Amino acid sequence: MKTVIAIYVLVVAVTSLWAFVAYGIDKRRAKIGNRRIPEASLHMLSLCGGWPGAFVAQRVFRHKTQKLSFQLVFWMVVVLHLGLVGGVAYWMLWR
Repeated sequence: MKTVIAIYVLVVAVTSLWAFVAYGIDKRRAKIGNRRIPEASLHMLSLCGGWPGAFVAQRVFRHKTQKLSFQLVFWMVVVLHLGLVGGVAYWMLWR
């Protein structure tokens, strides 16, 4: 079980860093008018465990914080991720 937790923490750390960088790149592209990173890609990073990095990036870069539709999906993705992790943890402990 300790190995599974360590792997999960590593995945979350790496994916969070990836999400943080992606938000920074998207913000820079938005400022200069270049092609943006699709919102679906940002949400997928969050679903795969990068939501802590995405949350921090939203605050640091002041990016995607005012767009209500994005925030609603983002928080639904966070709840879905946590629900999936909780469900897997429950299954692993009680199987």
